Amino acid sequence: MEAQASGKEKRQMLEESRPVESFEFIGGRLCLDFVNTLSDRWKTTPVEVLDTYTDLLIWGRLARALDSKQARQLQLQAEQEPALAASWLAEIKGIRALLYQILSKVAAGEAPVAEEIGQFNQYLSTTMAYLRVTPDKNGFTWQWHGQEARHELPLWPVIRDAADLLTSSELRFVRMCASDTCDWLFLDTSKNHKRRWCDMDTCGNRAKARRHYGRQKQTSQP
Repeated sequence: MEAQASGKEKRQMLEESRPVESFEFIGGRLCLDFVNTLSDRWKTTPVEVLDTYTDLLIWGRLARALDSKQARQLQLQAEQEPALAASWLAEIKGIRALLYQILSKVAAGEAPVAEEIGQFNQYLSTTMAYLRVTPDKNGFTWQWHGQEARHELPLWPVIRDAADLLTSSELRFVRMCASDTCDWLFLDTSKNHKRRWCDMDTCGNRAKARRHYGRQKQTSQP
């Protein structure tokens, strides 16, 4: 019989199940980074970085939506009930799809439909029921309550951040990458608010290279 993994080994498995380089945080808001965990939505096989519930926990730690203790507790729970963990992940991906529908329409200057906002408000209502004002050394702070066994805990800060963004003056600066091969969202915090690319080092440089190639091709034609 195989020996059970120690606490240290479990932490290592959580940390190493997916390379940190798989995750990117360039959206400028937690909720935008969350929806960007899926790429190439128009393709038959989109690029997914949340293949498992463990991947979600790693993302949550890197995004500071979870601390290490919370991630370990949820990982243990997922290991004890793997079928449920898969169901949890599917539910959370459904919420991600809803957030993308709403925020991509905002980026396009369109109004989300009432049904989408209604669904979001249902999730928001459930989420905010776990938020408490808690005393700390500097006065009071927000703190999540009853989080120990809640599989959706990684999503609570995301939903709250999305609500804050939707009701803020920053909403008008939500953009979709201008690349024809990218569907990522980001918050345009540039000085003139004319940023076009999710990342200049990737999508921006590829677009510049294509334009340069097109100009060269035109000038070389007889």
